[in-house]
Amino acid sequence: HLDPDILSRMSTLELQARRVVDGYLAGMHRSPRHGFSVEFAQHRDYVLGDDIRHVDWKVYGRTERFFLKQYELETNLVLWLLVDGSDSMRYASGSVMKYDYAATAAASLAYLAHRQSDSFGLATFDAKIQAQLRPSSQSSHLNDMLRILSNGPSSEKSRIGGVLHEAADRFVRRGIVVVFSDLFDEPAEILSGMRHLRHCRHEVVVFHVLDPAEIEFPFREATLFRGLEQLPDLLTDPLGVRESYLSEFGKYLEEIEQGCRTQNIEYVRMNTERDLGEALAEYLGRRAGS
Repeated sequence: HLDPDILSRMSTLELQARRVVDGYLAGMHRSPRHGFSVEFAQHRDYVLGDDIRHVDWKVYGRTERFFLKQYELETNLVLWLLVDGSDSMRYASGSVMKYDYAATAAASLAYLAHRQSDSFGLATFDAKIQAQLRPSSQSSHLNDMLRILSNGPSSEKSRIGGVLHEAADRFVRRGIVVVFSDLFDEPAEILSGMRHLRHCRHEVVVFHVLDPAEIEFPFREATLFRGLEQLPDLLTDPLGVRESYLSEFGKYLEEIEQGCRTQNIEYVRMNTERDLGEALAEYLGRRAGS
């Protein structure tokens, strides 16, 4: 028997995921395959009556001829969802906690994969992987995933670099690993873990989940900053440290993003202030080439 609070959170998470996915599919004209497990195969000549959404406009711009992009299913690929449940993911300057945003995004992609009969697996982590579901496409599997995500974040520190190495060792089936995290760890360690996943021939997508206050540092008056992940509280004048904070934070973001690009890893920055359905639709549309 599940705790009533867990059941309530599961129901809310499922409804949010359905809303995001149904809105996305409607925006993409309900194409039967707009998920992850498709791979470009070849071009072919356009024939009258073909769906013009599959025209490769870049090729048309070079050749002034119409060609369609054809895709083939990669049935040996699975979608691995790796969700950060460490203490720092509790943070929220507004109404949306970083963990809830990440969990809803992961549930939405799982629901989309399930709708398309694709297999998906889940791992949640803080300093190590705490829960893991093997890949499946069954409805019961989706419910098991929602139950795990509904447990919420822990009070433990994160160790993302080590977790990515652990995931590379555990995820034996080649797939697409989607990481949802605020990436609060040493960039060199994070990128080393991602390199391990790439070495195992996984495709890696990083959703960098950040609160708008972390990005903009809008504080003006003396503020007591509560320490997360076992760090002490700090009372300070934010105006006196804002410039240096933004400079260091900008360097950190640039190092992470550039490191991902160097390893051919998709990097997607997500602001919890933005509508999740809109953010995912933009990314998935870009991935589908539409």
